[in-house]
Amino acid sequence: MDRHLPTARRRWLPRRLLSGATVVLLVSALVFAATRVLPGDPARAVLGHEATPDRVAALRAELGLDRPLVAQYLTWLGDLLTGDPGHSLVTREPVAGLIGDRAVNSAVLVLLAAVLVVPLSVLVGAVAGRHRDRPFDRAVLATTLGLTALPEFVIALLLVILLSTTVFPLLPATVLLAPGESPLADPAQLVLPVTALVLGVLPYLSRLVRGSVIDVYESEYVRTARLKGVPEGAVLRRHVLPNALVPAVQGTALALAYLTGGVVVVEQVFNYPGLGSALVDAVQNRDFPVIQSVCLVFAACYVVFNLLGDVATVWVTPRLRTAAR
Repeated sequence: MDRHLPTARRRWLPRRLLSGATVVLLVSALVFAATRVLPGDPARAVLGHEATPDRVAALRAELGLDRPLVAQYLTWLGDLLTGDPGHSLVTREPVAGLIGDRAVNSAVLVLLAAVLVVPLSVLVGAVAGRHRDRPFDRAVLATTLGLTALPEFVIALLLVILLSTTVFPLLPATVLLAPGESPLADPAQLVLPVTALVLGVLPYLSRLVRGSVIDVYESEYVRTARLKGVPEGAVLRRHVLPNALVPAVQGTALALAYLTGGVVVVEQVFNYPGLGSALVDAVQNRDFPVIQSVCLVFAACYVVFNLLGDVATVWVTPRLRTAAR
């Protein structure tokens, strides 16, 4: 059976890569079309409401906004494939340079949240599943259910009220980050944004781990191990966790994708200079190239995280490795 693994991997991985590239291409077309139906004229937004129709028409021609939509999309896509996402309609700066530092800032925020939420979710979910229907498990279910009902901006605002105002004024309510400055220069500023992201993902991932642990505890091989007199701690380490973490791998990929999208709201609340705040500013200014590029970055991250989750799931599951063909 092992001799088929290289062939299976050669067939499965290219298909996943092709499907991911197709998704990104479709997203690029949808985002491009969506920006064109936004109310307002970007040329008018750049020149102001007092600009004459002739000036607006001249700027539209200069920016290529008077061309057919298909021609505009193909030109943008061709430039994008060569590494040139275009120039901002508002600042006339290259989009790559405009969102480069902000992409790094968002990546720092997402990675810090992931480093905290993944092990914390595994720990909380494993303990809750191990002590099913006991006080700790009930407390976890109640807490995660309450957090699930709260949108990210509500969690962020509650954290500001609790930890940055007269209740417990311990942390800064907003992030004051100079252009080009590392977000790690003042770690205290990152505590609230990272905590908001962690609390947004923790309920989903911990409940997923809990459910997986409960399912494994009810399996035949765990019952057999107990009948053989294997200590409960050894059952947990040798049988339960290795098998329960397989669904958590895919869940972690989805959590990372969720974190990438969640930064839009969290960054806006805490004035964090990342891709999320850049997207909000670009929508307000009708800056089409920036909107398209940021949305495409989010879509690519989502596809990459899901692909990595699929690869990791296949790698840790022998049955899937033999079936991945």
